[in-house]
Amino acid sequence: MPEGILCIDKPQDWTSFDVVAKCRGITKCRKLGHGGTLDPMATGVLPLFFGRAVKAIDLMPTQEKRYVAGVRFGLATDTQDITGRVLRESAAPVTREALEAALETQRGEIQQLPPMYSAVWVDGKRLYDLARKGREVERPLRDVTIHRLELLDFDPAERTCTLDVTCSKGTYIRTLCHDIGQALGCGGCMASLRRTMAAGFTLRDTRAIEEVQSASDPAELLMPVDSMFQ
Repeated sequence: MPEGILCIDKPQDWTSFDVVAKCRGITKCRKLGHGGTLDPMATGVLPLFFGRAVKAIDLMPTQEKRYVAGVRFGLATDTQDITGRVLRESAAPVTREALEAALETQRGEIQQLPPMYSAVWVDGKRLYDLARKGREVERPLRDVTIHRLELLDFDPAERTCTLDVTCSKGTYIRTLCHDIGQALGCGGCMASLRRTMAAGFTLRDTRAIEEVQSASDPAELLMPVDSMFQ
C-alpha cells in the first residue's frame, strides 16, 4: 500500500471527495484522507494522506491556511459565493477608504456564523442538508483567527477586489467575504478562491490530477510524512 503525502492542485468544480476518489482509483490505495475540505468552486492546495500517513492529519504542525479570494460587492447570496441564489442587490458605490475600514474589522481574533451551506453538524444533521430543504436553524458562532488580510487589488468601477488571507483552521472564506460586504453596508460574496497554502505545503508542492494519472508509478510522487514537519 502506498504511504506518504501527495499535494494535489484541486481543479475547479471538483469536490475534495472527487479528488480523493480519483486518486484512490489511480493508486489502488484504500486508506486515503485529505487535509482540509475545499468548496467545489475553489482550486489549489489539497494535501492527500496515503496509508499510515492518514494518522498524521491530526498531527499537522501548521494548521494555518492561506488563500487568494476574489470578492464581488453589491451582491449577497444564500451560499455566500457567486454560485448561490441572490438574496439582495445594492448599487451603492464602494470606496477604497471604506473597504480598508471594513477589512480592519475582520483582522485578528473574530467570530463567524457558519453558513447554512456548510458541512457543520447541528443536532446530528449537516447544515447543507437542512439548507437544501429550505430550512435555516440557529448555529453557534465560531472563534477563528485572521492572521493576515491584505488587499491585493481593488476595482471601484466593477466593485470587486482580491484579498490575500492567512487564517486559522475552520475559517470560512465565503463568510469572510460576506461579512466584509455587511460591514460596507452593500453586501458581498466570494467570486473566486484559490488556496495557496495548507499543512505547510504551497502551490509549488502540488501536482495536477493529470500528472498523477499519467505517472508510471504514482507512488513515486508521494512525499514522506516527515516533510510536513520541516
